[in-house]
Parts: sequence; C-alpha cells; structure tokens
Amino acid sequence: MKTKRKELHIDPMNNFLMKPKIDFAFKEIMNDEKARTGFLAAVLHLDPADIKSTRILNPYLRQAHADDKLGILDVRILMNDDTEIDTEIQLSELKIWSDRSLFYAAKMYTDQIKSGQKYNVFKRCVSISILDFVLFEGENEFYSCFHILEDTRHFKYTDKMEFHVIELPKLAPALKENSSRVELWAKFINAEETEEFNMIAEKDPYIKSAYDQLQRISQDEQKRLEYEAREKAILDYNQGMFEAAQRGEQRGIRNTARNFLSLGVDIHIIAEATHLSIAEIEALKNEINSD
Repeated sequence: MKTKRKELHIDPMNNFLMKPKIDFAFKEIMNDEKARTGFLAAVLHLDPADIKSTRILNPYLRQAHADDKLGILDVRILMNDDTEIDTEIQLSELKIWSDRSLFYAAKMYTDQIKSGQKYNVFKRCVSISILDFVLFEGENEFYSCFHILEDTRHFKYTDKMEFHVIELPKLAPALKENSSRVELWAKFINAEETEEFNMIAEKDPYIKSAYDQLQRISQDEQKRLEYEAREKAILDYNQGMFEAAQRGEQRGIRNTARNFLSLGVDIHIIAEATHLSIAEIEALKNEINSD
C-alpha cells in the first residue's frame, strides 16, 4: 500500500527560494530520487524507466588539498548498472576546467581497482560539469558531450569515460516549446524567479519533483542557514580571487609605467597608456630617483 505523500505548505509571507546553481542547493535537490533520476536520464539521454536505482555516494565536502578554504561540493552517484557519475557546478570562470575535470574523472576511474584485482573491474565513469561561464569560445551550443575517439574514423577507444558539459551563459533567453530535456534542466538550474521555475516545472514531471524539493529545502531553517553560509563562502572566495587578479594587474601596470619612465617617455603619454594618474606616475618617478 502506497503512503500518501505529505502535502507541501509554503508560507505565503516567505517566498525565499534557493538558487539551484549554488552547489549546496543542487546537492539537496539531488537527494530527491525522482529528481535525480530525471536529471541523469536527461543528461545521459536515457529513458528514466531504464534507470532502476541510483545512490548518492558522497555526503561530505571534498577538499582538493589541506589548506583548501572553499572545498568542492560535488554530487557522486552510482547507478544500477554500476556507472559512477560525478556532477560539479562551477560559478566563476576557470579556463583550466577541462584539465581539472579530467583529473577527477581519472581519479574516480582508478579508485575502482584495488591491489591484486584484474582490469575487468572497471565500470563506466561519467563527469557532468555545469558551468556558469563560457568554456568553449566560438561554440554556440550550451551542451557538449565528449568521448575518447579515434582521430579520423571517430570510433571509441573505450566507453569507460565520458564528459558532459553544460554552459549556462549559452542558454537561449526564452523557453522554447520544443526544448530538450537537458535544456529544461539547464534552465531550471539557472532559474532564479518563481515564475520561471513554475513554467519549467510544468513541462517535466521530474523537474516538478526537483522544484518541490527546492521549495521544501528553502523553507527549512537549518538548510537555509547552511545554504547562506555556502553562498557567502563562494562569493567571498570569488571576490578574493578577483581582488588578487586585480592586484596582479595593478602591479603589472605600475611596472610598465616604471619601464617607460626609465626610458624617458613623457609622463602624459604614460598616463594615457596605463590609465594611471599624473600624481601616481610622479610618485613612481620619485621612487625611481630615490632608488
């Protein structure tokens, strides 16, 4: 006998919704089995009915190294055919993402074998990257899938490793009538407004389940505190990286100005080239003279 699912009652005075692309929220959504099945079926181009069971393997935050301040909140899932899937969301631009995802996929693959076992123990490993930046310049499609293929005849070297990449900035602004399942999921993950969530959830029962889960966790006080802490950690980390880059750029500009001054270039020309003020260039000139 089936148990009736408890009705969800949302306080109309509190319409706060977590953003699914914050990794904490996404991981909590993936705790819902129906949502998890629908997401994997969409990305892997499977019939949801063919996915008999899925299980989340990692309930913890993974740190790349001991002094890692942010950590990696990925979702690692084992499917009924023993396929292991690792899903990560990256919000800030990281141009070496391909190398990074290859590293973790390779680690996921090699972790399957223990000393003394034969190579036939290896199962398929799948990496899913959801990126809030453009990784592949010059490519218009938001979704890409990669395998290891022969260069000219394009047959697979092995089916044991594959990579799926979703670039959120490449999504079309408007929701199309004939949107694919993977596009609907990408739109859902990228959504922030209630109206947009409602429109997308109407089109797919698995996304509807994900949306119900999102509303549920958004009204859970403890989870909301954890979400806000994680969101702040991500924002602080990204701001720190931005400021570090800015400091590096500023040092480069000042070094350029110093080089120009040592060559006797007029300070007004230096100001135009570097966008430093005349006062800043004069101060650099005094530093050089006092060296």
